[in-house]
Amino acid sequence: MTGVLSRAVGAAAAGALLAASFPPVGLWWSAILALALLVVVLSPLRGVAPRPRTGALLGLIAGLVFFLLLVPWVGLYVGAYAAWALALVEALYLAAFGAGAVVILREGLAAGRRHGLRVVGAALGVAGWWSVWEWIRSSWPWGGFPWGRLAFGQADGPLLPLASLGGTPLLGFAVAATGTALGLVALLLIRRHRPPRVPLRSAGGLLMVPLVTAGLAAAAALDTTSRETGETADIAVIQGNVPRLGLDFNAQRRAVLENHLRVTAELADDVEAGTAVRPDVVLWPENASDISPLADRQAGAQISALSRRLDAPILVGTVLRVGDGPEATNSYLVWDGRSPEPAADPVVDRHDKKYIQPFGEWLPLRAPLEAMFPIARTAGHFVPGDGDGVVTAAGIDFGVAICFEIAFDAAAREPVARGAQILTVPTNNATFGRSPMSYQQLAMSRVRAVEHHVPVLVAATSGVSAVIGPDGQVLQETGIFEPATLSAQVESDSAGTMATRLGGIPQMVSCLIGLVGLGWALIRTRQRPATEYEET
Repeated sequence: MTGVLSRAVGAAAAGALLAASFPPVGLWWSAILALALLVVVLSPLRGVAPRPRTGALLGLIAGLVFFLLLVPWVGLYVGAYAAWALALVEALYLAAFGAGAVVILREGLAAGRRHGLRVVGAALGVAGWWSVWEWIRSSWPWGGFPWGRLAFGQADGPLLPLASLGGTPLLGFAVAATGTALGLVALLLIRRHRPPRVPLRSAGGLLMVPLVTAGLAAAAALDTTSRETGETADIAVIQGNVPRLGLDFNAQRRAVLENHLRVTAELADDVEAGTAVRPDVVLWPENASDISPLADRQAGAQISALSRRLDAPILVGTVLRVGDGPEATNSYLVWDGRSPEPAADPVVDRHDKKYIQPFGEWLPLRAPLEAMFPIARTAGHFVPGDGDGVVTAAGIDFGVAICFEIAFDAAAREPVARGAQILTVPTNNATFGRSPMSYQQLAMSRVRAVEHHVPVLVAATSGVSAVIGPDGQVLQETGIFEPATLSAQVESDSAGTMATRLGGIPQMVSCLIGLVGLGWALIRTRQRPATEYEET
């Protein structure tokens, strides 16, 4: 019992270390330490190997601590139970990881007594097994919840350039493999005279894992920095702010629209006075005009007037009703009001959010959940779009990933693969107050910039808005809950990397490594006598 308790404490510490790799703490290396510690607590200690059910318990503990520290903002205005429920569901995926990891580690260390390099294979197998469960929880159920993937905690880490080679799957696999290898090295050095006696030369093989990943990252960084700067575009990002915080954001629609009109008008004043550069395109955030400018003539006329003053299209985040029912789309419109024809349609392109957020923008199991939790009635009735995420404004192809979409690989990759040269992230974080949510989303945007070598422009209603270079560096940034305008000259013709071209292949390969590793371990378990190495 004491052994299980000490392992549980180690698992909780691993969860806390993993959370520390993300904002607001942002220590990229703590993710590597977290995986190393988790490997230690899941491995045989003092001749005792944990059973899969113990591994599941340890994974559950690590997952609970991790997600409770990562996403407490989920329950900011609806109650702490929402954050606890989400953390528990997400921790189940780490429980599944723990159950399989103990088998891979046990068999890898046992086989390593005779074949030292097999422990290196076990390290890669554990990293792949982690990738399997990151992919599953990022995809299922109801579209998945990718928040908290290992890659998103590496925006300031030296392995970040790996994202340009194989996307977030390769980056996450590399972090997991590095942590696993270092954890196993620590075990070998600490237990040189205890079973299982794995040859110390295996430590050298294990140390090759972080060395290889570091070398690949360095090569990827050199390739990226060697690119020449291409054509540029002048873009203005508008942050209008909201009158007050909380879930009643949608009751403030007219005030929010007026805020964005006012800040944009101030930009137009500066342009006309010659103190600001005239932008080619103006970006508004998600929900900047939840009063549909298509249905409300006054709103449409006001936006068109500003478009004419600036001589530029305005990308407008709005909500559009679908038919006569409650359904709606979360839409981003390219609004060009410069046509002299009164009857001309100012909407020249449009993106409808494809990856809509369950329990926020739509509600699974609506009837029973509304009956049990009255707060559930505040969930939206949004329906997903089906476009490719590309809109064209002023002759420039923009990729659009609205808010939650930036967490999904395909939402960033598909528009760049289809020709987008600038990636925009219109977002509304007003319902999450001053929590770390905005900075966690900013970290994701930085990773996406490197993944596809594309400038990323984050336009937020209340912060944080930002201009991010293709190297992932934040060039400009606003505070939270302050009106602001960011004016930037950004590259518009050099997007795309190997990760863009490979698509989902790195994800499949990393998952295959994990499945092969677990399959090998299960076969070894059946072949090896039960008394050879078993929990007592």
